[in-house]
Amino acid sequence: MTDITQLFLHIIHQYKSVDIAEAEFKKMLHEDTELREEYREWCDAVGSSEKMGFLDYCDEYMDSQESIYDTLNDYDE
Repeated sequence: MTDITQLFLHIIHQYKSVDIAEAEFKKMLHEDTELREEYREWCDAVGSSEKMGFLDYCDEYMDSQESIYDTLNDYDE
């Protein structure tokens, strides 16, 4: 079974662009029916649509990274 969130992180770090990462993930879903089913299950579990699941994750990931960055900046002052 694929860890969807780890796959997302790998793709995001590899492409460093949400648009390119989303396109690559859609290509992976198109080519791998097992991954597509696991992604559907993941979307159901987190309460997101299949269309927005990856983008919702990217938004949450970026928010968490910004909050960590903001916290580090607070200590630097």
